[in-house]
Amino acid sequence: MALTLHQLRKRAATFALAAAIAAMSAGCSQIETDVTQGWDADRLYEEARAAAEDSDWTRAQDYYTKLESRYPFGRYAQQAQIESAYAYWRDGDAAQCVQACDRFLRQYPNHANSDYVLYLKALATLNQRDTIFTALLTQDIYERDSDAARTAFDTFKELVERFPQSRYAHEARRRMHELVLSQAHSEYNIAKFYYDRHAYVAAIERAQNVVRTFQQTPYSDDALKLIRDCYEQLGVKDLESDVNRVIELNQNRER
Repeated sequence: MALTLHQLRKRAATFALAAAIAAMSAGCSQIETDVTQGWDADRLYEEARAAAEDSDWTRAQDYYTKLESRYPFGRYAQQAQIESAYAYWRDGDAAQCVQACDRFLRQYPNHANSDYVLYLKALATLNQRDTIFTALLTQDIYERDSDAARTAFDTFKELVERFPQSRYAHEARRRMHELVLSQAHSEYNIAKFYYDRHAYVAAIERAQNVVRTFQQTPYSDDALKLIRDCYEQLGVKDLESDVNRVIELNQNRER
C-alpha cells in the first residue's frame, strides 16, 4: 500500500530523531575520562616522574602541565616546571623547551637550579637550528644557523659568568669554543656561497667579517684566500696583491 505524504514525513522525522540520538550516544561514549581527576599533588608528581622514567615524554608532559595548573603554589610547582622543560626537550619539542626555560628564568631568576635551566635552554636552542654541517642548499639555512648559534653562545656565556663553579660550566665553555668554530664555518660558507654565484662584492663582505670576528680560527686564513680570489675575479690587481702579502705574512709568522 502506498504511503501518504503525511506518513512519509512522519517516518523521516522519526528516522532523523533516532539518528541524532545514536550520534549523541556515540559521541558521549568517545569522551575520555580524565584519570587524574582527584589526584593530589604528590600523586601527579609521582606519576609524571614514572612516565618520564619510562621515556613516555608525552604522558609525563601532560601530568606536569596538570600539576602546574592545579597546584601553582605547591611544593612541586618549581620542580615541575624544570622537569616539564626537560620532557619537552626529550620529546623533540625544542621550541616549547626554550619557552618553558624562559618562563622559569623570568619567574625564578635566582633559583638554585637556574644554571641547569640555562644549560638546557642553550641545548634546546641548538636543537632548533638546521645543522651547519649539512650540505649548503641556500644562504637562509646558514643565516638561521648563525642566529641560533649566537643565541646559544650567549646563553652558555651567561651560565659561565653567573655560575662559574657550576657543574655545567666546564661543558658550557667547551660548547662555546665549538660554537665559535661553527659560526666561523657558517660565515665562511655564506661567503663561498656568494663566490660560487659570482657575487664577488657580497662574498668579500662576508669573508672580511670572518677575518675580523673569527681571527683565531682556521677559517680566517681560508677567508683571506677567498677575498684574494674575489679581487682576482674582479680584476682589482692592487687589492689582490695587498691581500696576498697579508697571507704571506701570516704564513711566515706561523713558521
